[in-house]
Amino acid sequence: MSRYIGPKSKIARRFGEAIFGPDKVLERRPTPPGQHGARRRRKLSEYGEQLLAKQKAKFIYGMRERQFRLFFKRALAKEGKTGDLLLQMCESRLDNVVYRLGIAPTRAAARQLVTHRHIVVDGKVLNIPSYIVKAGQTVGVREKDRQMVAITSSLEHRGVSCSWLTWDAPTLTGTFVQAPERAEIPENIDEQAIVELYSR
Repeated sequence: MSRYIGPKSKIARRFGEAIFGPDKVLERRPTPPGQHGARRRRKLSEYGEQLLAKQKAKFIYGMRERQFRLFFKRALAKEGKTGDLLLQMCESRLDNVVYRLGIAPTRAAARQLVTHRHIVVDGKVLNIPSYIVKAGQTVGVREKDRQMVAITSSLEHRGVSCSWLTWDAPTLTGTFVQAPERAEIPENIDEQAIVELYSR
């Protein structure tokens, strides 16, 4: 599946947030990219704000339009708030769960660990980053890969874990307790704007 491989600092500057992780370029140049980035920009239209919200969410979770739209259709078919359900599905992706557990420092690194078959789900190797982890399933590092420098380094700097995940340090395994509520998702995303955009 395709993924974005362009300049990430440029994207972070567009949104004014370090959406891909700590970014020194964003600290030095907080203005939007482009020759006239420092100038005052015109106010965005309602459609422009909705489009920006969707693009931001797609970049954060490393998804392309086709899959993101598919997630929206699935969320729309379920009972409940469509925006919250959409973000729950994004947070339940295997690459995101690996990132949230602290096994990888970024979602891009988590995606690579998954595709290179370093991650197991319920004890079985799974190399599909978009796999939706279900409540009660365990996600961990394959036994022979537990001493990988990239993994041990990331775990050393592991921050506060999420409330919907539990972590067992000796076995390098985490359990997906349940899909998170919107208040538990720290990402600064306007999900209602995304719903309004797709509902046009």
